Amino acid sequence: MSADDELSLLVVVIDTNPIWWGKSALGEAEQFTLSKCIDAVMVLGNSHLFMNRTNRLAVIASHTQESRFLYPGKRWAFADLFGDGSSSMESNCSGSKDGKYELLTAINDAIAEEIKDLMTKTDMKGQQTETLLAGSLAKALCYINKMSKEVKANQEMKSRILVIKAAEDSALQYMNFMNVIFAAQKQNVLIDACVLDSDSGLLQQACDITGGIYLKVPHMPSLLQYLLWVFLPDQEQRSQLVLPPPIHVDYRAACFCHRNLIEIGYVCSVCLSIFCNFSPICSTCETAFKISLPPVMKAKKKKLKLAA
Repeated sequence: MSADDELSLLVVVIDTNPIWWGKSALGEAEQFTLSKCIDAVMVLGNSHLFMNRTNRLAVIASHTQESRFLYPGKRWAFADLFGDGSSSMESNCSGSKDGKYELLTAINDAIAEEIKDLMTKTDMKGQQTETLLAGSLAKALCYINKMSKEVKANQEMKSRILVIKAAEDSALQYMNFMNVIFAAQKQNVLIDACVLDSDSGLLQQACDITGGIYLKVPHMPSLLQYLLWVFLPDQEQRSQLVLPPPIHVDYRAACFCHRNLIEIGYVCSVCLSIFCNFSPICSTCETAFKISLPPVMKAKKKKLKLAA
């Protein structure tokens, strides 16, 4: 199969949690802001599109209140994504101001406008402070499925998802997250993870199950170098490179009662729900379990010896 018959789709999911990014900008001497992270993602996206003319790109912002496509946005026609709508593309592109390829200029401008609109309209009055990462991954899989149905008959599409994670894991999203992971595995979609702060057990499992790469960036200002070195090559090219060694995967599960990660717990034999404490009735499927008690040993009666 020729290179033109293979379509490579890269979906980048960026954690745009405003609380984490605000603390990061205030707390560190070397301020690594969200705008610098977006710039690094733009360079990665442009490099991916330059690798082959059939490569495709999508960028999703994972926020505390919604998951939004930064690219392609609503104003992009579907023909533009496959390079079939030249006239429509020209109307979307505002023109190159510095000699860059017009499509890349338009993509960068669209991402910058969408992220600005998302962050300026953020209202943090509610109690929701966790990143909706599971929903963003589900949206990425839906987009990949949609694109796979629209490719030409003689083309093969290879898809992968890159998650740039900033905030902490949410145990409340454990079930949705695991469903997304197994759906990606069934669709042969690779999930890579680039973690900026503390390790993510859920993303470790996602990378291990789908065959992706998990990397915790040791120095955040060097994010772009790690993106181009580790995550720009696709699965076939990675076998020719010396990449970071695989890490130990944290396969702890979250209990259904308190959403805490546990190592030892109780599992319902009917619906496979996990609990940290024993309960005679499963709170998920309401199955009542018969508790087998140890048998009660009856005391033996002593025989009275009759006097001779």
